Amino acid sequence: MEFEDATRALAGLAQPTRLRLFRRLIAAGSAGQAAGELAAALGVPNNTLSSHLACLKNAGLIGSRRDGRSIIYSVEIDAVRALLGFLVDDCCGGRPELCAGLVESKVESVPMQPNNEQRS
Repeated sequence: MEFEDATRALAGLAQPTRLRLFRRLIAAGSAGQAAGELAAALGVPNNTLSSHLACLKNAGLIGSRRDGRSIIYSVEIDAVRALLGFLVDDCCGGRPELCAGLVESKVESVPMQPNNEQRS
């Protein structure tokens, strides 16, 4: 991944609603989730969600596909892998063995609380 691509991807995530949205799509896996379901789950208006989805799509982190009348959004996993690789590429002062398993390790995450988080 090029430096400019990483900067664009990180900028796409640098907003609370977009980060919550991205995490929700990561959890949904390759099946993705419909835009309406995402808006309801995150408690944001459809037009606000659309702008956040567009930002993440422009950052190369998510994609979309049509399923009947719905648009399904899902994470572009190769882009996420490239971003994570970029972030840890120079890990540990040139001693990559110290970072072995960093990305692969299972991290217990805090459950999303859409009703208690700040909305945008």
